Amino acid sequence: MEYRVGTTQRLRGPAGRSPQFANLGARRVVDVPAAIAHQLGVALRHECRTAAGRTCPIDPKARWRHTHEGIPEMSTRLEHKTALVTGATSNIGRAIATAFAAEGAHVIVSGRSRQRGAEVVKQIDAAGGHAEFIAADLDGSATSSRSLAADATRALGGRIDVLVNNAGIYPAASTPATDEATFDEVYAVNVKAPYFLTAAVAPAMVDHGGGAIINLGSWIARLGIPSVSLYSSTKGAIETLTKAWAAEFGPAGVRVNAISPGVIRDPTIYSPNGANEHPAEAMMHGTPAGRTGTPDAIAHAAVYLASDEAAFVHGTVIDVDGGRAGVAVIAAG
Repeated sequence: MEYRVGTTQRLRGPAGRSPQFANLGARRVVDVPAAIAHQLGVALRHECRTAAGRTCPIDPKARWRHTHEGIPEMSTRLEHKTALVTGATSNIGRAIATAFAAEGAHVIVSGRSRQRGAEVVKQIDAAGGHAEFIAADLDGSATSSRSLAADATRALGGRIDVLVNNAGIYPAASTPATDEATFDEVYAVNVKAPYFLTAAVAPAMVDHGGGAIINLGSWIARLGIPSVSLYSSTKGAIETLTKAWAAEFGPAGVRVNAISPGVIRDPTIYSPNGANEHPAEAMMHGTPAGRTGTPDAIAHAAVYLASDEAAFVHGTVIDVDGGRAGVAVIAAG
């Protein structure tokens, strides 16, 4: 394999191996910009030399992979797609945003914290992805949702192909202890905000020939546990809206589905191997998985639903919960 550093992204190799490059031929010569030459060198696990004979630096986070023909490819399940992910500055939202970018999507990372948003964008950029941060406080008003939709559409070049309604708040309080202000706030953020954001984005998706909307539900929408009645009811509403929106927008080419996460713990801020078991771990006793999940598990499902692989999937709620909502493991006596 011969590598040359050029100013265009052109790959000449077996036809059809790398759809992100326009010119494909019979020769195994790769011309790449200097900015990504080092990524090719790492993924192929041998030296990549510039026209001047210099060895390209190693970047272990490169998104290229080595095919059996020796032709480098990016992971491209979401290539040429644009995506808006709300609540993307931490935990599940961050995992989804970085996974989308790793699959080739241009991603808008949205959230309230500019600092954390910048960190996510930096992480994506370092891995060779494409992302920008848009600050948004989705308070449930139609104005805030429409504003985010408009800002994201401009930043993404005129269209949003994938919308992930992930932002939400989780107050743990009993029904008698919940005051009216808290009730209104939780429904505003968890239900009204995605409702009006979808209302702003879905018609534009229809105009552009289709798209995908992914909502985040929860296992506790279907398995009652104490002290989370308010939160669980909002997630039940979201899962109901998923089916209603699938019926409303699906015939026009917009797929609407949801993911129902189980008990998810971010491994970067919590280790399940500590001396004292976290209460979240106890919630997974008696399940097939027998442990909490990680944000990456949800991100994998989101990539599938956003991709063309899920073209025949409409109005579905995918349980990614270790079996929590549907299965009970009972020890034999």
